[in-house]
Amino acid sequence: MASHVEFRNVQVAYGGKIALREVSLEIRRNEIFGIIGPANSGKTTLLKCINRTIDFEPAAKVTGTVLVADKDVMQMRDVYQLRRRVGMVFPLPVGLPLSVYENVAYAPRRAGLRDRGALDELVEKCLRQAMVWDEVKDRLDMLGTKLSGGQQQRLTLARALSLRPEILCLDEFSIAIDPVTTMKIEDVLLELKNEMTIVLVTNLVQQAHRLADRTAFFNDSRLIEVGKTEKIFSQADHELTRRYVTGAFG
Repeated sequence: MASHVEFRNVQVAYGGKIALREVSLEIRRNEIFGIIGPANSGKTTLLKCINRTIDFEPAAKVTGTVLVADKDVMQMRDVYQLRRRVGMVFPLPVGLPLSVYENVAYAPRRAGLRDRGALDELVEKCLRQAMVWDEVKDRLDMLGTKLSGGQQQRLTLARALSLRPEILCLDEFSIAIDPVTTMKIEDVLLELKNEMTIVLVTNLVQQAHRLADRTAFFNDSRLIEVGKTEKIFSQADHELTRRYVTGAFG
């Protein structure tokens, strides 16, 4: 299967602290790629390199090569186009100070979608995929920041989906969402991988086990192991990986 995202000897340092150490891996098209590991192991930094939100970290220094569809992202001049192609959902909701409707419609409208009927259809579709439509359909004009934390997180997911990205990066997307809704969104993600590549950072190892086609385990800024998820969870090559997935540390 063709590579969609590729890291070649990527190292990231924040000042004198190394966050990623010489990481090389490939993420394939239309797979759910799980990333697990204890806190401060470099997982979020890896995601930020894919759509260059690492640029917002003034102390960050990146070496090596990150490719999206065989193009070096660090050499791309139009970083906004890159971020339209690579959607990102962070652990805590970051709502725009706009209505629920406009939170989802904002990016497609800026990208040139003006037809109100098409916008209405897209907004509903994305809110349904994020499992929040039934809770907000009668409050679309309300400020998105007035929603509960879990609803705001799902609104953030709907917003990420609004440009139909080719890659969707999820960083602990379910941290503020109840378990029942989380399971429903997981079902949606399994369907969405037919349309896009999904990179899933999660501290819930069983979530990676349920969803990911392949999984990478990081520890202490290093990629320890990557492989088919079933192998990672049943017969990992590294003792450290086996201890982590069985809850012996982390």
